[in-house]
Amino acid sequence: MERKRPDGYHDIRTVMQQINLWDSIEIKISRGDEINLTTNLPYVPTGKTNTAFKAALALKELCKIDSMIDISIYKEIPVSAGLAGGSTDAAAVLSLLNEGLELGLSQEILMDEARKIGADVPFCLLGKAALAEGIGEILTPVEGLKKGFILLCKPNIAVSTAKVYKMLDCNQKQARPEAEAVIKAMAEGDIKGLSDNLYNRLEDVTLDMHPIVRGIKKKMLQYGASGSLMSGSGPTVFGIFKDYDRASKAYRNLKKTYRQIYISTAYSKEEKE
Repeated sequence: MERKRPDGYHDIRTVMQQINLWDSIEIKISRGDEINLTTNLPYVPTGKTNTAFKAALALKELCKIDSMIDISIYKEIPVSAGLAGGSTDAAAVLSLLNEGLELGLSQEILMDEARKIGADVPFCLLGKAALAEGIGEILTPVEGLKKGFILLCKPNIAVSTAKVYKMLDCNQKQARPEAEAVIKAMAEGDIKGLSDNLYNRLEDVTLDMHPIVRGIKKKMLQYGASGSLMSGSGPTVFGIFKDYDRASKAYRNLKKTYRQIYISTAYSKEEKE
């Protein structure tokens, strides 16, 4: 975290890694002129405040799409979790509509539309690890993590990102690892080096606001994680494990208390192609 901008956003410098945890999205095109969105979770908004809806509307207006767009989302990524689940859905809708309707939009145009929808949407559209700067929209692709397992745990609370940023003391100077150390460790598959350099400035606020998050971090380490950190503004905490057996044991222990637990690995679009 560097500074608060005149527009109210904060400049950030952070390393972001996509993982193998996803929502399922189906889009149907038919006669009509509306956008309809449904999800499997009743508390997820389905109107114009939904980022996936915004993505469909953006391309509908940009490309003059004269059709009914029905979007069905089955959520697996926890909601309000600091995991960019909504941004992931928006990025998927941009890609699906561009490919399915053969719109022929370049990656550059899609990225421009993604930036208008939300700060994390361009990263989700990128499909690989990246150094994110600005408000998160300035992306430099980096080599992602290829070893280890990532265990995620979300307590049954919601964290207001806006409130966390509002309470953050940007003038407080702290010694902190450089992003380059994280990037180097990821590229080398150095789990220990990565774990030693994990840092999230937003923990300064969220851990005090919600002690349960601090408790999960502590348990992750007790159960064998090489390192543990809160994701985004929280409340999800992730732990990095060297092998599946350790991650699985931690999963079973945390599952006794928390419902939303996931074992995952790093994802890179290039590896899937």
